[in-house]
Amino acid sequence: MDALVSESLRTIQRGSKSFAMAARLFDRRAREGAILLYAWCRHCDDVIDDQTLGFHSERASPASAQERLAALEDDTRRALAGEPTRETAFAALQEVTRRYSIPERHPLDLLRGFAMDVERRSYETLSECCRYCYHVAGVVGVMMAYVMGRTDDDTLDRAADLGIALQMTNIARDVVEDAEIGRIYLPGLWLQDAGVPRDEVGQPQHREAVSQVALRLLDEAERYYASAQIGLARLPFRSAWAVATARRVYRDIGRLVRARGARAWDRRASTGRTRKVFLSLAAAMDALRAGSVAPSATAASRAGLWTRARSGT
Repeated sequence: MDALVSESLRTIQRGSKSFAMAARLFDRRAREGAILLYAWCRHCDDVIDDQTLGFHSERASPASAQERLAALEDDTRRALAGEPTRETAFAALQEVTRRYSIPERHPLDLLRGFAMDVERRSYETLSECCRYCYHVAGVVGVMMAYVMGRTDDDTLDRAADLGIALQMTNIARDVVEDAEIGRIYLPGLWLQDAGVPRDEVGQPQHREAVSQVALRLLDEAERYYASAQIGLARLPFRSAWAVATARRVYRDIGRLVRARGARAWDRRASTGRTRKVFLSLAAAMDALRAGSVAPSATAASRAGLWTRARSGT
């Protein structure tokens, strides 16, 4: 393992034990790509939220969120153009896009998602919510598909579907926490139907109504998880195993949110290490079953699902 991958791996181990565990399931080629890609994505997330490895920094940046975003976009474009960099995150981006031939529009699509957060956009419809989910997570699935050696449009769509489903689960899990910092991702029209004012989403008196809206979003997530399941058959076993593990772990988080109902946000829904091991073993069976399915049986329609623009816009 070269020095850049080793340094990027240290970022994963400090920033996400769950991702570090999942990355070990890939074969070496895909694992190194996942590590490199994560290092840049983690850095971007930290820059936008003014954090260090997902935690609040001891020393806040004097730059505004808009200034941090502009600097991030500039550094990313320079890296994609092949300009020399000494910063691990951007060197990792250069290497992963070069090694796996990832078109530059995909990293730039992720930055559009961060811009949505900086601009504090609101999402009135499910379609608008899906677009946001694509830009902050679905496009990461697309880039990971390149890492895993698949570039056909249908597989890329399935990879995007998984990212969208994961982000929908995140939204449902973090409703109150996000509302406290002024970020509302639940569709505004759904909140209106439930009688919840947008600026009161995090308030205790609306817990039951917000819970019903969150469950509605989790129901939508299931449709995207189902589409992503079909994509497993197109992947090598170890890649399918890693992807199936992520799918099972996040669906389990959704299960916890469902089970807790209006108390879903009393404490953060998460899965412990023992539970993750169990889910990973179950995911291995998912991958084995997917590998035994005839290719003609994996072309199920995605009718009714939000679909990324093929041009990257």
